[in-house]
Amino acid sequence: MSGAAKQRLQALSQQLVEGIPDAGTFEGIPKIRQVAQDSVGPRVKDKVVIVTGESSIPLTGHRTTRLFMHQAVSCTNERNPKSGANSPAGIGRASAHQFAHNGAKAVYLCDYDPTHLATHKREIESLYPGVDVHARQFDAADEVAVKSVVDDAIQRYGRLDIFFANAGIVGQPKVFTDISGEDFMKTLKTNTLGLVRFLLRSTDKGGHTSASKPYPSGSIICTASVAGLRSNAGSTDYSASKAAVVSIAQTCAYQLAGTGIRINAICPGLIETGMTQAVFDAARARGTQRKIGQLNPLQRGAVADEVARAALFLGSDESSYVNGQAWAVCGGLSAGHPFVPGKLA
Repeated sequence: MSGAAKQRLQALSQQLVEGIPDAGTFEGIPKIRQVAQDSVGPRVKDKVVIVTGESSIPLTGHRTTRLFMHQAVSCTNERNPKSGANSPAGIGRASAHQFAHNGAKAVYLCDYDPTHLATHKREIESLYPGVDVHARQFDAADEVAVKSVVDDAIQRYGRLDIFFANAGIVGQPKVFTDISGEDFMKTLKTNTLGLVRFLLRSTDKGGHTSASKPYPSGSIICTASVAGLRSNAGSTDYSASKAAVVSIAQTCAYQLAGTGIRINAICPGLIETGMTQAVFDAARARGTQRKIGQLNPLQRGAVADEVARAALFLGSDESSYVNGQAWAVCGGLSAGHPFVPGKLA
């Protein structure tokens, strides 16, 4: 890391300043030292969370649906074309519920399309009246808008603890020879450059300290995809953008060394969200839903809450030593080589 970069990251985490405390002994042997709080209680108690995402647009058109049905059966994409906090079936919404359920002080719901945001806000407030819920419409690629939301969290609460960068688009459902350079870069701008803008605005605020947060710390969670780990799980532009998300998480983990801010990527497989809803519905109508996800060992797709549970863990102090990782939440799809169903794997 350059000297200039080190100067920007002067603040040190509590563990580097104070060390991990001695827990004493029991009958002459040392007790187990711990960094996280008790796992029995709320896992993100009093933390301030921002969840980003974009609107849900279902797949339409015979050619598009057919292409993604093939991917759903073989190696599928996890996201709706524009998915996140606003989508009724999205990962962002499910994650916001998990953060609220587990004691967050405040949750920001951020989305490009505000259609369902007010409804999601009312639902979370009715279920978890002690949580402050803020709905914000913004474009993930708009640096000014991102800065506004982050600054609002700091001004209101004096802290930002968890930033779930879940915004993205699915890209072009085409083979690479049919994708224009303009369309390719549009996908990278949202999925990759958009993430970089999140990081620029959230990492310095994650290092912000206050009376309620005397040491810098935080967790940044990025939605990547199994398409960023293996081929045949998405279009070329989408796969390239998600591979970049994984690389950014790994690189930034080192560039944030010593700050107590962790960054990890979640790589979902086939998840039933707004994008894949048409695939799931069509399969159910034909009675072929068992074919969805048949190439992963669990032989099924997932619901958004299964990804949200991974986001909750990565956002909590329970994952205090998990950093710079790409977590596949894919039912085992990315664990093996392609195989023919029914044959020995």
